[in-house]
Amino acid sequence: MCRVVDLRQAVLAKNDVAAQVLRTELTARGTTVVNLLSSPGSGKTALLERELLLARERGVAVAALTADLATENDAVRLARSGVPVKQVLTDGLCHLEAAMLGRHLDGWLPADTRLLFVENVGNLVCPAGYDLGESLRVVLASVTEGEDKPLKYPTAFGLAQLVVVTKTDIARAVEFDEAAFRANVEQVNPGVEVVLTSARAGEGLGVLLDRALAAGEGTGTHTPVMARRQHTHGHGHTHDQDREHDHDRDHDREHEHDHGEDHVHDEDRDHPHVHPVAQTR
Repeated sequence: MCRVVDLRQAVLAKNDVAAQVLRTELTARGTTVVNLLSSPGSGKTALLERELLLARERGVAVAALTADLATENDAVRLARSGVPVKQVLTDGLCHLEAAMLGRHLDGWLPADTRLLFVENVGNLVCPAGYDLGESLRVVLASVTEGEDKPLKYPTAFGLAQLVVVTKTDIARAVEFDEAAFRANVEQVNPGVEVVLTSARAGEGLGVLLDRALAAGEGTGTHTPVMARRQHTHGHGHTHDQDREHDHDRDHDREHEHDHGEDHVHDEDRDHPHVHPVAQTR
């Protein structure tokens, strides 16, 4: 068991190094990365498509990379915005990693890109522990998923710098309790902003784009309490240990609620696919 934990910590530590290198390189060229995490079916592709269209209307140089276990459906949808889009098929890998992201950006990402939105694999467990070199980490949850989602996935929500609620146009129909959801978010991530959105009705449209631009300018970015553990020394307890325990707990919880999710952690199984319209502006 110790060897398994040590191996996981080593993998996470290696990823953190790669993420910092990628963050430094992209920041130097003026590109801000936004990492979007959510459960499958949360509506993040629909919202992202609207945000990409808005960015284009405002003249913001933006691109998007979307990752899925299979199909290129999301890339097809996002490409309708007219911005550069790339699809990555992970072939069973349940998350993106910094080195993997760097390889897919190499030779593809336009030099003038100001914002890069990364739509991570639909999963609130595996992606939560992996820094992608982002300047803004966003967790999305739809009103249909239940107010206790932040408590079930404390690592994902606890490390978020922005929480976005989607599909608010049907909130009343599904009896979504906004106050309870906000209270649960506050419990795991005190002080983080919660934004209400509806891609269909247009509620909250542009807030994600505004926060991403602000993050690129180094202003207005929330620092989660959980993330502050990275700077804690002594007491015999490291940030990697905290994150590992949280990751394992979340992993167990997800299996209690979703036995269909494939959790393969083998980087060698990553086989990139680029949608034929990916580089169309």
